[in-house]
Amino acid sequence: MIKINLEQTGDKFLPEKLKSHAKPLLRMADTILSGEDENSASQRIALITFIIRVVSAFIALVSQILLARWLGTFEYGIYVAVWVAVIILSTITCIGFPSAVVRFIGEYRERGQPDLIHGVIRASMYISLLFSTLVAGVGCYILYQFPEIVTDYYVIPIFLAAICLPMLAVEGVMDCIARAFNWPKVAFLPTYILRPIAIILFAGGAFILGFPANAETTMWAAIIASLIATFVQFGVLLIKLQKTIPYQKPTYKIKTWVLVALPIFLVEGFYVLMTSVDVLFVSALMTPEDTAVYFATTKILALVHFVYFAVRASVSHRYSAFHTNGNQEAFQDFVQKTVSWTFWPSLLMAAFMAIFGKFFLMLFGSEFTSGSFILIVLLCGIVIRSSIGPAEALLVMAGRQKMCAGIYAITLSVNIALNIALIPMFGILGAAIATSIALVFESAALHSAAKRALDIHAFIIPRRRSVEEGIA
Repeated sequence: MIKINLEQTGDKFLPEKLKSHAKPLLRMADTILSGEDENSASQRIALITFIIRVVSAFIALVSQILLARWLGTFEYGIYVAVWVAVIILSTITCIGFPSAVVRFIGEYRERGQPDLIHGVIRASMYISLLFSTLVAGVGCYILYQFPEIVTDYYVIPIFLAAICLPMLAVEGVMDCIARAFNWPKVAFLPTYILRPIAIILFAGGAFILGFPANAETTMWAAIIASLIATFVQFGVLLIKLQKTIPYQKPTYKIKTWVLVALPIFLVEGFYVLMTSVDVLFVSALMTPEDTAVYFATTKILALVHFVYFAVRASVSHRYSAFHTNGNQEAFQDFVQKTVSWTFWPSLLMAAFMAIFGKFFLMLFGSEFTSGSFILIVLLCGIVIRSSIGPAEALLVMAGRQKMCAGIYAITLSVNIALNIALIPMFGILGAAIATSIALVFESAALHSAAKRALDIHAFIIPRRRSVEEGIA
């Protein structure tokens, strides 16, 4: 593999006036791209992940714009309400194993225990597939027996979404397995690039062939796209695992894994509900047209969210390793770096979206520009949340998942109460206000928990060192 030294290239080709300014940036880029230390590796993975998520955000934005224009606000609102619900269920029905597998693979690799690595990988995939299939089946049975529990235009799309649920759950586990081995392309390309492209291609093709432009047709496209993405990811992951981990007969510690995964299940369940409860309440309390506008507004915020996601995905397993090693000073230093990696790019992206967000909304259609002020409200909450970095991953990887679950349970309760109170008064603006207030509460609670439980300062403003520490 050819490596390019950017600093040397800059010295050779850049004008003299630019060299002095560009050299520090080029040197930093060289360190990230080719450095062998853990910080460089984490930054490199975060960069790759962020690039993938930026590309996927663009693809998702284009695909949602096309779907909104093809379907109209009513059918588009139905589709996004159902799709958000199935994404939430796909996270919950993994019952905490995706994050648990990241933690245990990091721990077992550190200790050189390939038998346990094989065991936790197999167990996490089998359990997630079984539980998600069970939930899908029970849900379909209940809906078949009592179709009146939802509005009639949601019934068929929900049945179709249930087919996607097991595939999405297994994808979630495979994403985290790949992340644990520092394979961001395997983790994210099938889910965030291949699947959305396939959905739009199959949906567009169906509409061209004369199928009705509605939520049902789009859900069929989602089923086919999810099937393709799942099998591609499984095949590539299997090949890389066979080359990386020497085969040993799997050792299973189901009780240990479940005891760790269940609190994480509560954390992730509360988290995903907290981040999507506004869309669910808007779809339940307002019209599909309102749901379409609110979802489009949250969708264009994906670029800001993905900064946090990229950092979280690249450093979670390193949190586990630092905690296992017991070097508190190195742990604190690494956490402070990850907070900076999260906050400053998030702030930059938020400023960009605050200026140009209205133009993005116009792409969906003229009726979507009513979400412009909602966008600003949501951005405030996201920026504040980014000031503590992936603090919940820090707690989970350090074995404080129960504490994290408690914080998310309270935050979810606050979010639900605010949505119920504010949506009837202010409409979709009330949902945005409720979400931002909940994010501020969550940030304060996670920062306090990390400080009390781990003596780790997770905030963009570094902790001031005491005089005694400075002398020591």
